[in-house]
Amino acid sequence: MSIKAQAFKYGDDINTDYIISGKYKFKSNDMQEMAVHAMEELDPDYYSKVSPSGGFLIAGTNFGCGSSREQAPLVLINSNTKAVIAKSFARIFFRNAINTGLPVVTLDTDQIDEGDELELDLEGGVVRNLTKGTELEFAPLPPVMARLLDDGGLVAHLRKNNGNFNLE
Repeated sequence: MSIKAQAFKYGDDINTDYIISGKYKFKSNDMQEMAVHAMEELDPDYYSKVSPSGGFLIAGTNFGCGSSREQAPLVLINSNTKAVIAKSFARIFFRNAINTGLPVVTLDTDQIDEGDELELDLEGGVVRNLTKGTELEFAPLPPVMARLLDDGGLVAHLRKNNGNFNLE
């Protein structure tokens, strides 16, 4: 799977309250409605910049730290965030992202700048920076996680397989 999009870059320790503020936690169960508030604590224009054509959220270390709310990756998906590329992830966010169908890639993001046009090849384990003409390699996801992403997340995978966790 290859995805092209523009880079939107942020720093380290982006917690789930920065991704979607806790003040919206009980206001709606509609993730599309909540998506307009994605990243607004750090960048009030995130949704308006990313939603029209999609984008990659680029970050430093410890992305997704904080609570275990699945709303964080769901809001990013519904804001048209194509993938999150970061130096490291909080474990629970990483799992929630895969389970909800949001691609996450761990690599050194220092060579990616705001606005760079990127192509993400999940199977090949490479991010091509089309703006700079460079490539960054990463360890591809294990096959079980790649399968879940291909199916749109854990729930979609179970629906597709009549409730069975089928890895064949």
